[in-house]
Amino acid sequence: MNVSVRQFVKYLKLERGYSEKTTVAYQTDLLQFENFIAEKQQTDRINWKLIRRNTIRDFMGLLANQGLERRSIARKLAAVKSFFKFLALQGDIEANPAAGIKTPKYSSTLPEFISIQLIDELMALPDTRTFEGVRDRAILEIFYGTGMRRAELLNLSLDDIEWEQNLIRVLGKGGKERVVPVGNSALQWLKKYVDRRSFYALPGVDAVFILKSGKKMYPMIIQRLVNKYLQNLAEIKKKSAHVLRHTFATHLMNNGADIRAVKDLLGHASLSTTQIYTHVSIDHLKNIYNRAHPGVDHKSTHKTRRR
Repeated sequence: MNVSVRQFVKYLKLERGYSEKTTVAYQTDLLQFENFIAEKQQTDRINWKLIRRNTIRDFMGLLANQGLERRSIARKLAAVKSFFKFLALQGDIEANPAAGIKTPKYSSTLPEFISIQLIDELMALPDTRTFEGVRDRAILEIFYGTGMRRAELLNLSLDDIEWEQNLIRVLGKGGKERVVPVGNSALQWLKKYVDRRSFYALPGVDAVFILKSGKKMYPMIIQRLVNKYLQNLAEIKKKSAHVLRHTFATHLMNNGADIRAVKDLLGHASLSTTQIYTHVSIDHLKNIYNRAHPGVDHKSTHKTRRR
């Protein structure tokens, strides 16, 4: 790996507080870009000062010819842009050659979410006669009741729960802490779980959610757990914990929550990230209108359309 790329990845980790997953993604994209330049210029010693806009465009063209989706190309371009911006700030290059390159347009897929009618059905699936069933119910309730990410849930400690105030302190992306309210249903199941947790937790394990062996849970276990229950909901194609985060945000927006409040609850850095739920909310309103308004030409035996 090029020295400059290594320094950039270190900068993302230590100074920007990016997660391991994000830094690995940046590193992978930049290694691909680095290999492209090395092959194109027939050299292992890349001089970033000599890289021009056309080289970056050639790289994007190669990705497109390989059949990569526009969303993936846009992500790789974002990594390249951030890297050159870093080099410019460091004084390693005079100008950012990627600054004027436009990001490929792609159609954004609206996030999938669970209907309100099916939430109770989902919550009733765990067998709450067992320790693991109570734990799973608490996990589902917390995901839906707070909108937190999988990593945030895994890193919760017992001290993060403020029982009297119905609040949980969450450590989000970039090490940013936020406080989220918790509904009564989620808090009640969390309490039932925590009361049982003490019989299983190994000494020194402070994580809220643990395995029956007493050890802290890990990402793949959470993924499998959520997937198992979502398999029972035919309307949901994507089986991941993020569906519950999308459901939390969508239900808030559909019930009139302010988008800025939703942004803060989700821990988004930018309002633009949260705005996708506005589109989901609009689609929801359209569906209600199409089902209920007498001016819509419904295909039924009853003539409801006004003449």
